[in-house]
Parts: sequence; structure tokens; C-alpha cells
Amino acid sequence: MHLNKEEIEGLERSYKLNLINSISGIKPANLIGTRSLDGKDNVAIFSSVVHLGSSPAQLAFIMRPQTEIPRDTYPNIMETGFYTINHVSEAFIEKAHYTSAKLEKGDCEFERMKLKPEYIGDFHAPFVKESPVKIGMKHSESIPLPNGCIFVIGSVEMIICPDDIINDLGQMNLESYAGIGISGLNTYYGLTKLDSFPYVRENEIPEFK
Repeated sequence: MHLNKEEIEGLERSYKLNLINSISGIKPANLIGTRSLDGKDNVAIFSSVVHLGSSPAQLAFIMRPQTEIPRDTYPNIMETGFYTINHVSEAFIEKAHYTSAKLEKGDCEFERMKLKPEYIGDFHAPFVKESPVKIGMKHSESIPLPNGCIFVIGSVEMIICPDDIINDLGQMNLESYAGIGISGLNTYYGLTKLDSFPYVRENEIPEFK
């Protein structure tokens, strides 16, 4: 396949949607949990969570354009300032995927998909009990993007995960809890550790053949 700009724009809509969503490769699968001011829980799957920095610890994700009928995730974050990021594992892929459904206002994805909300301490937003890695987030800034999407930046307030999935260097073994990744909009892949390499210093670069 070799497509130029005009050929890409001329592709059938759903084909182009799938192609452009998958060409970036494997993306992380996370459930973002929120709670409204009046106590209604919401959870939805996202594949756009990215690391921004470690000091201070910050993560971000991309929120789709807010239409005249906005989804609950972003309004809840803006109202309360808090949300959670929860890794998806193989054990509940299907349930996690279906949280992308456009439910009626007031319907709860936790209830419909039979996922369990978990409240930890006095943190406002719900975590996903089934998730092996749970991250409590506080909203820092929202940046409008040229395509109408929103880049949502948050500070890491809390991390909950099993001790045995973190090595002595602080590295997380995603394979140990059957973590998964997403290609495109609806295809899921298992993660297998292939290798680990040292921090790169110029004088230590091997002689490649």
C-alpha cells in the first residue's frame, strides 16, 4: 500500500477511520473513572493516556470534542477536579470495551458492564476494583487542540498496585498481570516482555552490524 494525501482523504469513511486509528501502533488501555457532584459514578475506556513528566508526576489524555450533548467524563472532571486511571487486564477486556457505549444520561457503566467501583480513602473519584493498577488523578489544565479535542493534564495523586509487579528500579512489569494494549478502536493485544536495555550513554552504544 502506498497512499498520498489525496488518496487518504478519499478513502471510504469507516476504512479511513480504522486505518488512521491503528497506524500509530499499540496504545494503552485504561478505564477513566469519575464521579459527579451529585454522586453519580461514570467509567469509560480511553486509549490516549500518555506520560508527561515525572517531577512533578503528570499524565495526560485526549478527550474528544464536547458536543451539545457532552459525555459525563469531562464535565465530571471539570466539576470535581478528580478522576482515576485504571489499567485494563485480559480478565475484563470485554466489559472494559463496552464502557465506550453512549448510554442515556444517568445510566451507570459500572452497573451495566458489571464492573465494581472502589473508593479508596477520601479520594472523590471511583477506582475500578478489577484493575491491577489504579492511579488517582487531580486535574491541572485542559488545552484545546486544533481538531476540537481537549488535552487533559493531571497530577498523579495516588498509585495502587501489587508490590510484586514493580522491580527494584521502579519498573512495572505489564506482562505479570496480563496487561493489554489497543490497536485502532476495538482490537486488543496481549503484552509480552521482550527485553530490557540500559539507559543509553554515547560511549556505551554497541557496534551494530
